[in-house]
Amino acid sequence: MTTRIAYDGNVYTDARTASAAARPGPSTARNATPGPAPAAATAGDAAIFLAAGFRMRKGRWESGCYDDGVDGGPGTYEPGRIEERRDLNGDGKPEAIITEGGTYCYGNTGAAFWVMSQQADGRWKPMYNSVGIADIRRTKGADGWPDIGIGGPGFCMPVVRWNGRAYVDLRVEGKGCAR
Repeated sequence: MTTRIAYDGNVYTDARTASAAARPGPSTARNATPGPAPAAATAGDAAIFLAAGFRMRKGRWESGCYDDGVDGGPGTYEPGRIEERRDLNGDGKPEAIITEGGTYCYGNTGAAFWVMSQQADGRWKPMYNSVGIADIRRTKGADGWPDIGIGGPGFCMPVVRWNGRAYVDLRVEGKGCAR
């Protein structure tokens, strides 16, 4: 007997018994609350992705970094998804962390992230983006914005802090790491 399987961009499942769109995928943002799968995205998600510079292509959100099979064929690219939604800076408005994956643009790290903030007028503003995996810290910079560790290959982790205008380098963590 042959079992038909479905792929939701994160996992393969038995197509007869599971709804791939109903399950959240694995989180790539450290300390993240898993978000819904892209098919279950809310109507407001488009504004977040568009403000981050993403475009809807082939039914998924892409930053323009899709490799079109150059980098090992299908399955190596992970389209944009909202990994986490919460008020990061305590202003009562939500922030969102978008992630996208693939080695074509993001090398050995294999991922990038965008921190997006909803403004008083409802529009979304990019606060920071980087190649790496976001590690939202408990320590804070100006205006209550959390420090962000940027995970990647190796033992040194850069940490950035909001200075009131932009996220800037704060320190590099790890034994023998210096900036």
